[in-house]
Amino acid sequence: MQRPGFTHSAHHADHLLHTPDAFVRAPLPGMQHATAIVHAAPAIGAKFLQYTAEFEAGGTIAPLGDQRFVFVLEGELEVSGKSVRTGGFVYLPPHSNQTLHTTTAARALVIEKPYQQLTGIAAPEMIFGHTDDVPSSALAGDDSVQVGTLIPPGPSFDFAVNTMTFQPGASLPMVEVHVMEHGLMMLSGGGIYRLGEHWYPVTEGDFIWMAPYLPQWFGALGKTPARYLIYKDWNR
Repeated sequence: MQRPGFTHSAHHADHLLHTPDAFVRAPLPGMQHATAIVHAAPAIGAKFLQYTAEFEAGGTIAPLGDQRFVFVLEGELEVSGKSVRTGGFVYLPPHSNQTLHTTTAARALVIEKPYQQLTGIAAPEMIFGHTDDVPSSALAGDDSVQVGTLIPPGPSFDFAVNTMTFQPGASLPMVEVHVMEHGLMMLSGGGIYRLGEHWYPVTEGDFIWMAPYLPQWFGALGKTPARYLIYKDWNR
């Protein structure tokens, strides 16, 4: 039972820990038979929008003028006539005019961001994929931390989305401080996240927003691997 007036969530000027005990659900424009848990938005200082979409059977989200990345957490979505199941993802470029819809209940993580065009560089095309098919690589030569790259690294893309998988006891090799901002969703396992001068236990279902130049570090705890999905602005 939740203690009255208590939450694991925390909000500071340069970061947010958003935990399920504090989630508030509300539909966004263009949603039918679906609702959203907004995790990061311009209201907090983010230059992107990230939310969890919860679909009823027959739920839809209308097309968007901006680019959109969708990662299926549970269930199955249909996009452009293709099925995207749990662990699958789709990147929709600006003005792709694609509706997200479901025949059964489903949950998906959605990232939306105005596209930043580079002179002489064509906008990216639509991408479908699944994490089972994405090769991983060791972070800084450490096999206990594996990185899966879901968005191609080419200059057409102005953001990156990766999976990070840590074996129990593994950690980032340094405290990172950089110009990119992050949106991070814990997919499984748990550990400790340092955000600035604050230290937080995190577990599956927790979300973190990190502002640029925030000192950040993660170490995995427990007996099972910790895994998260992380967004950052990139190539601009």
